[in-house]
Amino acid sequence: MAGSVTGVAVPKHSLSKLQSLNGLFAIYKKEGPTSADVLNSLKETLLKEAGVKDPNPRKRKKQALKMGHGGTLDSAASGVLVVGIGNGTKMLSTMLAGSKKYMAVGELGKATDTLDATGKVVHEKLYDHITREAFEEKLKQFTGDIMQVPPLYSALKKDGKRLSVLLKQGHEVEAKPARPVTVYNLSLQDFTPPLFTLDVECGGGFYIRSLVDDLGKALSSCAHVRKLIRTKQGQFTLDDHTLQEEHWTLQHIVQSMQPCPGSEVTKEDGTKPSPNLGVKRALNAQVKGDKNGKDEKGEL
Repeated sequence: MAGSVTGVAVPKHSLSKLQSLNGLFAIYKKEGPTSADVLNSLKETLLKEAGVKDPNPRKRKKQALKMGHGGTLDSAASGVLVVGIGNGTKMLSTMLAGSKKYMAVGELGKATDTLDATGKVVHEKLYDHITREAFEEKLKQFTGDIMQVPPLYSALKKDGKRLSVLLKQGHEVEAKPARPVTVYNLSLQDFTPPLFTLDVECGGGFYIRSLVDDLGKALSSCAHVRKLIRTKQGQFTLDDHTLQEEHWTLQHIVQSMQPCPGSEVTKEDGTKPSPNLGVKRALNAQVKGDKNGKDEKGEL
């Protein structure tokens, strides 16, 4: 379907139409690749559709397409990744600072160096003394405005390099000081020791991995994240707004994009775009099909 941007009709698969888009939309990030890799894959797919031969999305100078994402998900995490295109990249700071929701599966009794399932087990402790009631009581300590120490393995930087990269290179890294973060809602959805499932709504800069690690310690045990799914970021939800990889097309982006002020997007028939649906089935399939369970950065 061809579309028009700010009332000007443009060819369906032209680079000019792609470059004329200004706004925000959300894609589904699967487990495995980094957020940067996913963004580059999206850019490459769109540039190829627009007729660009041999696109290089990692080239920083003279980029054919201006695009960025609004909050890193760890490679092992999945869910909503908000993308800004054109002038929409200037709106991404609100995504970084705004509210986010996560579903996290944790495991009691084991702590890892990365605080998630990708790391090495560094501690093991008993957990059979922990009851659901005791767990829910401890959650109250982690709700509201709290102080949190970010994990060593993170996207935070020292001297321009990510802490996670420095650690993998064998450098010694000191923990960042505790910083203020906000947890709006925190609830225990399932408790089947050693596994438990949390629903978390938090502000910017919050790490789910640190939350789960701190919870384990508060319960006189230890814990790590086995799976993390971002279910909402800003106004974008996993079920209603997230484009799966097969829908990474110009048509679907025009249909789902929230335009910048003054950059209203309409379809040829003059109607406003409707959000893309159907990600819920993919989420259910992922949760049911993953027996090992893995995780993300909550900013995890």
